[in-house]
Amino acid sequence: MRIGIVCYPTFGGSGVLATELGIALSDKGYEVHFITYEQPVRLSQGFHPNIYFHEVKVPTYPLFDFPPYETALASTMVNVIVNQKLDLLHLHYAIPHASAAYFARQILKKTGQDIPFITTLHGTDITLVGKDSTYAPVVTFSINESDAITAVSDSLREETLRSFEIEKAIEVVPNFVDVKRFHQTDKNHFKQMLAPDGERILVHVSNFRSVKRVHDVVKIFSAVKNELPAKLLMIGDGPDRQSVEDMARGMNIYGDIRFLGKQEQISEILSIADLFLLPSQTESFGLSALEAMACGVPVISTNAGGLQEINVHGKTGYLSDVGDTDDMARHAIEILRDDDNLIHFKKAALAHARKFEKQHIIPMYEEIYQRVIADYSANKKVNCCF
Repeated sequence: MRIGIVCYPTFGGSGVLATELGIALSDKGYEVHFITYEQPVRLSQGFHPNIYFHEVKVPTYPLFDFPPYETALASTMVNVIVNQKLDLLHLHYAIPHASAAYFARQILKKTGQDIPFITTLHGTDITLVGKDSTYAPVVTFSINESDAITAVSDSLREETLRSFEIEKAIEVVPNFVDVKRFHQTDKNHFKQMLAPDGERILVHVSNFRSVKRVHDVVKIFSAVKNELPAKLLMIGDGPDRQSVEDMARGMNIYGDIRFLGKQEQISEILSIADLFLLPSQTESFGLSALEAMACGVPVISTNAGGLQEINVHGKTGYLSDVGDTDDMARHAIEILRDDDNLIHFKKAALAHARKFEKQHIIPMYEEIYQRVIADYSANKKVNCCF
């Protein structure tokens, strides 16, 4: 089977999941073609013989204040579909991938060709951007034109059905984690450098957008530090980074925080962590939390969106209402204060993460691929007879 995967190539959850899915499929013998504007971040980690990358190049002209990426994407899709003889397109993130795929399919139909496509909804394409009245009609139309629709959590599925007039079933296929990549390794030398006096290490990973509430991370850490020795590692970058750094300086705790920027070897950092903080305004799933749990790191998070589906309150960590940093700090201190309790939470986090191992999830996508292609072929034969 030749599969085209269309995604954003960045550190965000949708791009990470799409890339990991493509790698897993290629390992099983599928031919995978990534179509996006630059090579996905996680594709840079090793050579994969069954994976191909097709760059979407957007010409710039003085006429355009905003280059028409969607048009360039649709054209690239057409070229790849025709020249590589793809069997299926899998689109990650509705905007603008689903609408571009519909555009590409209309072009192909003029030449007597066609291709089915699946749209996977990841979160802000529905909960934030997609609800904007500027985009909502196109989002609704392109999702409904998909041959299959999946969402990464029950929460996101329900949110989509509440927000849009969806005419087809939405199947839930949760995000997954590669435990061969995300697992605890011996990095004690690294831990000694960052926490030479045995301080507890807290970690946060995000794109530092307002929806991630990174200022709450610093508030939680400050409260924890008042009760026990601790260090905080902030991984990622984005629009709120500078203001968070300024906030930490103003609170006189900047010296105990490391802002590490974007990192590719997240698993090595998580291997030295004692607690993961994710106080997001909304999370469709919380892939970064799952990856932390796979490294044996308990999670303190909000109860927003799909986080309740992976972080089990009182077992793998704790859940609190959005913005309730006092409650999050209290739970963090409870986990970190006692060694035996921390070990208990670490073991439970790892055990729960293994339920989301990729070998449990990839077959769900394979079944959808096979079903969609079979239905597409059957409908094509029926239409040929009339």
